[in-house]
Amino acid sequence: MKETEVLHTLWLAIASSLETAGVAIVVIGALATTVAFLRRSAKVGPNAAFSQFRSDFGKAILLGLEFMVAADIVGTVAIGPTLQDLAVLGFLVLIRTFLSFSLEVEITGRWPWQAGKTEPKAD
Repeated sequence: MKETEVLHTLWLAIASSLETAGVAIVVIGALATTVAFLRRSAKVGPNAAFSQFRSDFGKAILLGLEFMVAADIVGTVAIGPTLQDLAVLGFLVLIRTFLSFSLEVEITGRWPWQAGKTEPKAD
């Protein structure tokens, strides 16, 4: 087996591992946040526990998406990208970035680049 074939196989294995990790993070996050929601809602009621559930579950999805984007990048680089491969990668990254931004707005109520800003005080 040539060195380039070994590296190609290694990169594909890394990409597959990252993708599997991303899916696992989403699934485990869904289960863990649901269990936490059920426990919390038993103490404070479902309405009070729901916003924390959405926030925690959204964070799990965001982390899983980050791993999946990394898998797409590694996988595309590993197979010797053609223009079509790069276009597909760009489209996937664009969609996942849009989803990440949308989830961030849902979780925090502001865009990611506004994280350090505070609201001006009313006089």
